[in-house]
Order: sequence, then structure tokens, then C-alpha cells
Amino acid sequence: MYPPSRKDFIALTLSDQHSRSYNNGKHRRQSCWRKWKQLSRLQRSLILFLLALLLICGLLSYPSFSEQWRGMSDRAVREDWDEDWERGLKPVPPGVNPVAGPAGGPVVGLAGVAVGPELGLAVGPGLIPEVIPEPRRPKVPSILKPPAKKRPFPNKRGPPSLQKERNVSDSLVKPAEKVPVEKVPVEKVPVEKVPVEKAEEEEGEKPLVSWRGAMIEADEATEPPPSAHEKDAAVPPVPVNPEDTAPLAPVSVKPVDRLEMVREAFRHAWKGYKEFAWGHDELKPVSKSYGEWFGLGLTLIDALDTMWILGLKEEFEEARKWVETELSFSKNVDVNLFESTIRILGGLLSTYHLTGDEMFLEKAKDIGLRLMPAFKTPSKIPFSDVNIGKGTAHPPRWTSDSTLAEVTSVQLEFRELSRLTQDPQYQEVVNEVMRLVHKLPGKHDGLVPMFINTNSGQFTHKGVYTLGARADSYYEYLLKQWIQGGKTEPDLLEDYLEAIEGVKKHLLRTSGPRKLTFVGELNHNRFNPKMDHLVCFLPGTLALGAHNGLPEDHMELALQLMETCHQMYIQMETGLSPEIAHFNLQPYDGRDVDVKPADRHNLLRPETVESLFYLYRFTKDAKYRDWGWDILESFNKYTRVPSGGYTSISNVRDPVNPGPRDKMESFFLGETLKYFYLLFSDDLELLSLDKYVFNTEAHPLPIWQLPPV
Repeated sequence: MYPPSRKDFIALTLSDQHSRSYNNGKHRRQSCWRKWKQLSRLQRSLILFLLALLLICGLLSYPSFSEQWRGMSDRAVREDWDEDWERGLKPVPPGVNPVAGPAGGPVVGLAGVAVGPELGLAVGPGLIPEVIPEPRRPKVPSILKPPAKKRPFPNKRGPPSLQKERNVSDSLVKPAEKVPVEKVPVEKVPVEKVPVEKAEEEEGEKPLVSWRGAMIEADEATEPPPSAHEKDAAVPPVPVNPEDTAPLAPVSVKPVDRLEMVREAFRHAWKGYKEFAWGHDELKPVSKSYGEWFGLGLTLIDALDTMWILGLKEEFEEARKWVETELSFSKNVDVNLFESTIRILGGLLSTYHLTGDEMFLEKAKDIGLRLMPAFKTPSKIPFSDVNIGKGTAHPPRWTSDSTLAEVTSVQLEFRELSRLTQDPQYQEVVNEVMRLVHKLPGKHDGLVPMFINTNSGQFTHKGVYTLGARADSYYEYLLKQWIQGGKTEPDLLEDYLEAIEGVKKHLLRTSGPRKLTFVGELNHNRFNPKMDHLVCFLPGTLALGAHNGLPEDHMELALQLMETCHQMYIQMETGLSPEIAHFNLQPYDGRDVDVKPADRHNLLRPETVESLFYLYRFTKDAKYRDWGWDILESFNKYTRVPSGGYTSISNVRDPVNPGPRDKMESFFLGETLKYFYLLFSDDLELLSLDKYVFNTEAHPLPIWQLPPV
């Protein structure tokens, strides 16, 4: 037997080593598994938890690494572009979408919500979405495009307005005009919206949609929409033939026509009212039905002067015809003195002044005379309810008290009715109410209780002082009567100035986190940091007083309170204010505004927009317009009903399911949309505040021009 050769010896050695390695590896695996099984369940769980934690940390750190890598890639591509340019090639600039599309594309709202076909306005969650098909897009030659940088995912909680201070005002832009390019046929392409400040951060490709040629960039659900202060920059058209091009000039893009957006919102609301609630008091837009309060067409009458101001002549004419032929006050129905005065009487008087149509004045005389029985009380403090058919009046069934705000907020309308008719009885009864309240004991540094007894003429439920419900418009009408009458009634001015000092002394506080100035309530000498949305009338009223020569610190307080009312909107997830807010007085980081579950509803109220209108008129600060635009967009996103109309919602803290309440208050058309229009109008002489005073339902009445002394 021959000894093994060198080759055989090496093969035997390697085979032996492989066998030993395999056996050792198998033994080690069995040994590790045996040791793992010997560990307790708690030890094994802890090890697995640590491994999972390391994996999660690794995944979280990945985006920053990918962004750096993407930036390196972009620089490399730009270097290649420079070489191509030197060779005579003209690559497409970053951010240009090479896919051309028609002017009218699908309409997509904020956060990916489908929007209405007329304007591309978002339909809120919980409502019926409007389905709009995707049109075909024509093919164009493929052109080199660098990879676009995308914004990092915002790892933040809360509404976008709290993540970063920006306003949503430029979601819609008008189409750019064509820029002629020499010797190159150009196809239309969508115009992308690129903020100037963020020009270096190229956006990824997003679908572009349009309404009547206005380009809309569909926002991602996790990104806040672009700021109102960011300028729009248009991207030039893409040449079909990249080998024969010339340098492209920038294209200017006009801002969205906000006035037209308000008109469209009114048309949409009117569409629902006309189709489902014509001639009735209120629209129920979700159920496509109506609600009745007095049976007098409240929404239609409340909206008359709004239609005239907005220039909606066709809608106005059909409403006028209904008033002339269908409106009758000869009905056996109880109406609330305050509500029927500010909405019906005020609406008819203002429409008469704007149009000069005597028919509206005749209707105003009719309702005014039918409301007079309310003042036939032992104390001359009017009852709350009047039967306009029978000519009788009475207090509510459960009390003989009237709300102070109601009996002191009918004066502007009745005084104007006397001036127009030359019949003094209307002015006499409301002036008597103001004289009684002026002399009445029980005030607290100018602040008044919420109730007054119609038999005794005395304040009741003393000790509770608020500028919210049941007292708010008392303070508003003190100033506005003084202005209406040519500043000739010193008792009204005295009561107003004393009341504002009382507010400063007893009701004014600042929140802990952001030092927001707010107006709370006093309940038997105990302060309650509760502020109704109704109180947001106060910034506008204070500014109006300062404009008419009252102390300058009134304007300073107006500016502070305006910021607070703005925060009541932007600190909510839907961007809409709750009905009631409670402010946090503790000095730690957190929300300034806390909202109890029963107070989270929004009724489409106008008070904040009203004050924004006054503040913009007196300061010309564009931020107040931007704040108003944010509110209008939130109304369109969360309260707009596709079939027509807008609905109040139950929960401003829940953007996924805000809970439609199926009711559109008449003041949404009479006040809210009117103040939006006046806020966005550049015509400062449109209802000049030196010539008109607005009643508490936003109906403008003329300031009396007194003969020279």
C-alpha cells in the first residue's frame, strides 16, 4: 500500500477540518439555544424589547441619512446639467412637471378631500364627498428631470397652525398668462405654486387640479398648507422640443380672488336654501329640509342686503319678489322681540337704504308696528315675546324676566324707523328703556347683570357679570347708539366708558402659556376664565370707539383681544373656534384654550370675522385678512355640504368627524359672509364706517347727519 501523496494528504486534512468545524458549529448552535431556553421568560422578553428598540431607533434615523444622500445626488445631477448646458442642451428646471394637462382638471381639496365642482372647495369629513373623475392627460415627450427633494415628514402633533406659524391663504391661484417663446410651439401645462422663500426646496410631483382655470395644489394630509405671506411664483411652460429652446422668462401669477370666493360661498349656501328651504326660516342642509322658528323667511330677509352688497342681482331679485308677494306678518305666531327686530326689521331697513326701494320700508313699518305691544308693561321694560297677529305680548312661560341684552339691543332699529317715518313712538319706547337702565342701581363698575324684571324694572340674578350671552350687545349698542345719533347723547357714552373700565378691572386676565389677554366672567366675586365666542365682538367695538375719538388704550386692548380670538381658532384641530373656551391660567407650556365636551360646537358665528373687518379697516394690516381667509377655508373644509348650504358642527376638536348638526343659521348669510366680503374688499368706502353703523346682525344703518348748529 502506497503512502498517501501530498495532494491526498491535503484533501484528507481539509475534509477533517470541515467535519470538525461543522460539528463545532452545530454544537455551538445547540449550546446557544440551550442557554436561551435556560433564561427566564422575563429575561427573554427584556432582550427582545431592547433589540426592537434598537431597530426602531435605526429606522427613525434613516430619513436624515436619506436626505443627505438625496442632496448629494441632486448636486451631482446639477453638475451634469452644467455640462449639458455648455454643450447647448437646455434641461428642464427643477420643479417643472413635464406632463401637460388641460386647464380644467380634477378638483381635490385640502388633506386629499374631494371638493365641490364650482370652486374646488373642500368637503369636510363626515359629509358626502363630491366625486370628480380624473380626466385624461395628453402625452408629451419625456424630458430629463432631476430627482425632487421632498419635505421631511413633520413629526409633530396638533393642528398645523401650532406646528408652525403660517396662514392658509394662497391655496388657490389664478392661471398664469401665456409667455411667448420664440420659434417654439408650446403646450399648456399646469402652473405649480412655489413659495419664493422655499425656492431652494424643490417640491415632489403633486397632482394639480383646477377650477375655472385656477390652479390648486393638492396638499398632503400631514403637511400644513402654504402661508398667506408666501408669494407665488409661476413655472414657465415646458417646450415640446428641448433641442430648440430659448431662456424662459418668469410668469407672474395673480392672487386668488377672495371676493369671488365669498360670492361663490354665498351662491352655494343660497343654492341649498332655494332648493330645500325656500320661504322658510332656516335650511337643514344635510337632511335637505328646513326648520321653522317664526315662519317668516328669516334666512331670506337676513340675506337681502348681503346679496345687494355682493352684487348678486339675480338672487336679490328673486328674493325681492318673494318679499313683495309672499311675506305677510298677519300671522297668529309668537316671535321674539329681539331676534325679529335685529333680523327682520334691521334687514328690511338696511335693504331700503341700499336700494331706495319703498317696498322694503313699507314692510319695515308693518313689522315695527306689530312689535310695539311688547313695550306695554308696568315697568316699560319690554316683554320678550310678541304675537304679531293678535297684537299681544308676554314674557317667557317660565319667568317674568327679560334678558338685558335683548331689551337694550333693539334701539338702533326702532330709532331709525322713527327717523324714516317721522313717527316718534318707536324711538320714545326704546329711549325710555335706556334711561331706566342708566339710572338703575345694581351695576358693578359699569357692568350689568344678565336679567331684568318686566314688572319691577329691577335687575335680577345679581352678582353674575359677563360680556357673553345675555349681556354682550348691551355694551355694543351703548357705543353704536352714541355714534348713530351724532355723538349727542352723553349718558350713552358715559355708560360705555364706565363699562369698559369695569371690564379691565374685573374681567380681564392673561393666560399662562402664551399670555393671551381674554375676558372672563365674574360669578359672585369669583373669577371664571370662561370666554364665549360671542365676546369676540369686543375687539371690533373697541376699535370703532377708538376711531371715534375714545381713549387710545381701547385700540391697544382691541389688538390684544383680536389675537386671542384668532388663537381660539388656530388652536383647534379644525381651525374653527368652539362656542365657549376656558383659558389656562397656569404658567406652564401647553394649550391656552381648553374646551369642554359640551362647548365644542361651532354655529358658523360671525363675531371674529366682524372684528377682523374693523381691525383691518382701521389698521390696514393685511394679517387680519389672512386670518379671515384661514377661517373661510376651514368653513369650506369642514362645514360645506355638497348639495348646497353650510352646516354647524358639533366638535371643532375632531377633524375626522366634526359631527354635522344639520342647521345653517340665518346669520351665516346675514353676517358672516357679509363681513368676509367687506374684509377682503379694497373699496374702503364700501359702507364707510364714518357713514354707517352696523346693527348686531350686521345690517348697516346710516349715521344721522345733524344740521349745523
